[in-house]
Amino acid sequence: MNKDEDKKDQPEAADEHRGQDFADNMIKVTVGGEAIFVNPNEYKPSKTSEAQAKKRLRQRRKSVKLPKDPKPQEWKSEELSKNMIADYKPFNFVDGEGVRCSLYVSGCSFDCPGCYNVVAQNYNYGTPFTQELEDRIIEDLSQPYVQGLTLLGGEPFLNTEVCLKVVKRIRKEFGHKKDIWSWSGYTWDELMLETPDKLELLKNLDILVDGRFLEAEKDLTIQFRGSRNQRIIDVPASLASGEVKIWKNLVR
Repeated sequence: MNKDEDKKDQPEAADEHRGQDFADNMIKVTVGGEAIFVNPNEYKPSKTSEAQAKKRLRQRRKSVKLPKDPKPQEWKSEELSKNMIADYKPFNFVDGEGVRCSLYVSGCSFDCPGCYNVVAQNYNYGTPFTQELEDRIIEDLSQPYVQGLTLLGGEPFLNTEVCLKVVKRIRKEFGHKKDIWSWSGYTWDELMLETPDKLELLKNLDILVDGRFLEAEKDLTIQFRGSRNQRIIDVPASLASGEVKIWKNLVR
């Protein structure tokens, strides 16, 4: 290597050395939820910037849309329901324990952000409930490998006329040999303060999955629920004891 080449290489090596010293001397700080690297000799925490970061965080929390919260007995099935069915899915494995027949009613007022079945929030969506469909449900449930019926939606407790007709027929035909599950945006405590039709539907259930879907608590690893706030409740045991009893087969 000649002298000219040696001199040419020296600035690059020096720059690399200075860059390494600079990186070694940096510290990591968090400002407004974002990580940045600064020179410790120049960085002085600002109370004003911390206050601004906290304010921005509060504003973001306020901007998060949440489901609607009804007052006790504010929403009445007889005023809202059009007795429409969004879908009927016989012989499925996802809407509760065992092989199930699932009835999706139309109409829900909770308006949960991130709802997986937004179209069924519309009370006018789908087709009218018919005697023919009711008879088909009973026929499907009569199969020995079917464990029970699941009510979803939409909101079953805002479609009580249809749901009560179906569950009463099931109890008449099968007693408790077939179980009945229902999902609801209402919590157990809210249902305790609700209208007689909702309480009657509740008393005919075996399992209630209660509570709104909350995106902030979304968890795809838990059983039969979309968010961690929701519970799988043993209805007969809870009614008998006067307090919520969780389904005995809960794993996660």
